[in-house]
Amino acid sequence: MLIAVAILLLPVLAVLLYAMDRLEGRLFDDSPKARHARARHLRLVHSTAEPRGRRRHAERRARRDAA
Repeated sequence: MLIAVAILLLPVLAVLLYAMDRLEGRLFDDSPKARHARARHLRLVHSTAEPRGRRRHAERRARRDAA
């Protein structure tokens, strides 16, 4: 019995956390938008690309070093 509780505890808590996050988002959202217009997606993995300014700086530095 104790092993079953230990195995099921993590998935149950993950589902509960997800459900509470969605519920809180709906309760405290002031803007009445259409459901399909909401951009509420969790970003667990952020983009690995460099920000635009750093990329331009790196390109200029590469051109300057090549000359």
